[in-house]
Amino acid sequence: MILLEDSNVLIQQLLTERLREPNPRGLDQLFVDFDSVSYHLSAPDKSNRNMLILSMNMRRQCWDELVSYGALDLLRREYGDWLQEQVEGNTLRSDGSTYSWDVTLMFDMGTHGIGGLSEEDAAEAIKKLSLIKRNALAAPFERAFTLQKQLEQQGETARNEDGTTRPSEHLMSVHYREEEAIYVIPSDDRVTVIFSTVFRDETDKIFGKVFLQEFFDARRLPSIQSAPQVRYSNRESPSEIRHLPNLSSAENVGYVTFVLFPRHFNSPDTQARTISQIQLFRDYLHYHIKCSKAYMHSRMRARVAEFLKVLNRAKPEEEKERKTASGRTFTRA
Repeated sequence: MILLEDSNVLIQQLLTERLREPNPRGLDQLFVDFDSVSYHLSAPDKSNRNMLILSMNMRRQCWDELVSYGALDLLRREYGDWLQEQVEGNTLRSDGSTYSWDVTLMFDMGTHGIGGLSEEDAAEAIKKLSLIKRNALAAPFERAFTLQKQLEQQGETARNEDGTTRPSEHLMSVHYREEEAIYVIPSDDRVTVIFSTVFRDETDKIFGKVFLQEFFDARRLPSIQSAPQVRYSNRESPSEIRHLPNLSSAENVGYVTFVLFPRHFNSPDTQARTISQIQLFRDYLHYHIKCSKAYMHSRMRARVAEFLKVLNRAKPEEEKERKTASGRTFTRA
């Protein structure tokens, strides 16, 4: 099973190649990743080709939500002086419109910057730059983990008279795609993460249900019983977010719920790994659905080709020579 990288491979590749160039050339790369997040990597200063600028653009609603959850503080913690407080200028798209960048990093690839570090430290710095989207999306998760510890110390959970849990006032939503979102809900004993996802094809919905059933069944294995609990519902939204407005109940909408317990974020390394893996769940699910469909189609094409060979062998060969009643032989045209 293929695991997706939490870093942007193209950023990592471009910067690694740039580090090895003795005479750096001009650079102006514009690219987009899985979630339609745009990047611009450039060397705008012609007098100093080692000074690079990396900019990122998300959906406006998504970025505003992340900022409200502390994304800028997290990026400032990770990138320090590289983070530019004010972004000036836009980048022209191929269709004539422009990108306006939400966050920009400026860094030196020369001898006084990343290029002056040891090989291991330079690779680590490039890796950190390629994690810019991951670090921005980590803000609601880190905030949820902190709130969970506070609620655990208070030891109280808001409940209705019938014993059911009230809607959390700490719910955080991240609308990172056009019709899809992530909901992060801290409580006194857990952090619940809910993905809303859209299956464009009817077969995608069937494949998705099979995959998610495997996630549920896999927890029965002794080796991974500590994995988060996974629930899946089609059309009907989970009770934790049912009070929210504008939730879709269409046939092609599914809701996947992960329940994270304190053991899944009880140390900095475990917390970082949990955030990286759960962010990629939506892309991981749809990527493997597409791979499964491609594999099945290739197997079907191979089987059809085998059947055609069998049918062709079953055809009787036509006789090219025939004899008349008198014994004379003639050849058919």
